[in-house]
Amino acid sequence: MNASEIIKNIETEQLKAEAPQFSVGDTVKVYGKIKEGNRERIQVFEGTVIKKQGGSNRATFTVRKLSNGVGVEKTWPLHSPNVEKVEIVRKGKVRRAKLYYLRDRVGKAAKVKELVK
Repeated sequence: MNASEIIKNIETEQLKAEAPQFSVGDTVKVYGKIKEGNRERIQVFEGTVIKKQGGSNRATFTVRKLSNGVGVEKTWPLHSPNVEKVEIVRKGKVRRAKLYYLRDRVGKAAKVKELVK
């Protein structure tokens, strides 16, 4: 058993059994665990997914929201134990894999159209 097989085994153990299914452009609520001293609480971060990258247990996704008129982006590991759950608020209709252009837009121009099925 070589080193790469050992690493692969460790990584597969760390994968979540049910990874949340969402895509770029979706508006999501991320329930993240936050440690404050000896207490632990869950904080909700709601925004638009602007990118997903990586594979296996290294996969991450970035969520962007506007807070008091200032854009805030936060990157979360998909399989992290600190991510309690990811809840889809609405599906977005986009034609790009990365939505970096939303950074330059303000107000209604920064919205993503909703995907109606």
